[in-house]
Amino acid sequence: MPTEILMPALSPTMEEGTLAKWLVKEGDTVASGDIIAEIETDKATMEFEAVDEGVIGKIIIAAGTEGVKVNTPIAVLLDDGESADDIAAPAQAKAPEAAPAADAATKAAPESAGSGGSAVAAPPAPVKDGGRIFASPLARRIAAEKGLDLSQIAGSGPHGRIVKADVLDAKPGAAPAPQASAAAPAAASAAPAKAAAATMPTGPSADMVARMYEGRDYEEVALDGMRKTVASRLTEAKQTIPHFYLRREVQLDALMKFRADLNKQLEARGVKLSVNDFIIKACAMALQAVPGCNAVWAGDRILRLKPSDVAVAVAIEGGLFTPVLKDAHLKSLSALSTEMKDLAGRARSKKLAPHEYVGGSMAISNLGMFGIENFDAVINPPHGSILAVGAGVKKPVVGADGEVKVATVMSMTLSVDHRVIDGALGAEFLREVVAYLENPVTMLA
Repeated sequence: MPTEILMPALSPTMEEGTLAKWLVKEGDTVASGDIIAEIETDKATMEFEAVDEGVIGKIIIAAGTEGVKVNTPIAVLLDDGESADDIAAPAQAKAPEAAPAADAATKAAPESAGSGGSAVAAPPAPVKDGGRIFASPLARRIAAEKGLDLSQIAGSGPHGRIVKADVLDAKPGAAPAPQASAAAPAAASAAPAKAAAATMPTGPSADMVARMYEGRDYEEVALDGMRKTVASRLTEAKQTIPHFYLRREVQLDALMKFRADLNKQLEARGVKLSVNDFIIKACAMALQAVPGCNAVWAGDRILRLKPSDVAVAVAIEGGLFTPVLKDAHLKSLSALSTEMKDLAGRARSKKLAPHEYVGGSMAISNLGMFGIENFDAVINPPHGSILAVGAGVKKPVVGADGEVKVATVMSMTLSVDHRVIDGALGAEFLREVVAYLENPVTMLA
């Protein structure tokens, strides 16, 4: 039976994409791992690899088609001995539409990965039709050589199809993989919230707005995938996350002097530390000091992370990325600086891989370089918080001895998800951040 090649979820937030380019044509033979298409996601243009071997029997979705839903059939792969005549008529007629219910678990897996947890939905059991088990010819051949029962192997290919990797990983007598996963409850419990958000008013319709400005000169800008995703996720965040805000000011004079001294020593290595590098390190260490804040919301539970994985907002044309600096508490300031520059550069050229911008328990958004003194940032779900950082400004302050002096003061606002972090806990975290920034040498201990 021919196998449908489905539109993949190439990023955790991807719901639809543009099939930018086919790298194969009908009649071409492909093997597992061959690059067969280029797909534009909400974040970047990525290569799509075949997960099985066979012959491209039919290309369903033409190159350049926009708005192709995840799990929509885009092509048909033929097994040995099959021909285009074996392709069912309904498969040829399918157009981009909502993903089939049978693929719901497949679609849920990347969404739950984006929730910060490490659990991934188990692959579906082998799909059977009248006793037939769907498996690639290569998988059947390897199974026969190893003496494996295909009915006892869970397939990871489209619709549970057993592919080469499944057979290579299987052991004699192995039972099928369980159908549930730790991520499933979180994904299921998130569904009602998403449904509720979808029914909430989102403002006047496009036609209504256009009528309001009839007769005025304007340019209409179509929404690309990234802008649609940003709009959707931030609307969901403000509608479903109970934000509250904690504000602190930090005196930067000691940090600025310490940074200047370090940069002189690091100049020969081509490293130049920014204030943001110190903020990342301070947040990472504060998460270790206050582990209750190193947490994310997972629908029906809270996940508390052990390492300090800190996301940093990077503005790009048309949207933003939040690349994640993993194990930031274990890295030196120079290592963090080098990694951050690399991630930011590749974010601006849309060259980040999904694993580089997924995860983290909190994010940092710094608008100080634009002269913004203070602001409130919107939490990026499933993070428990986001730190909004303003510009350092010279202000009169009262010292410990009661004397008035001029100091460089930076404003910070911690937006907190009250479901994950309570007020006192958030205040303790912010106090730790301030302590590290005002005594920067402690970050080297």
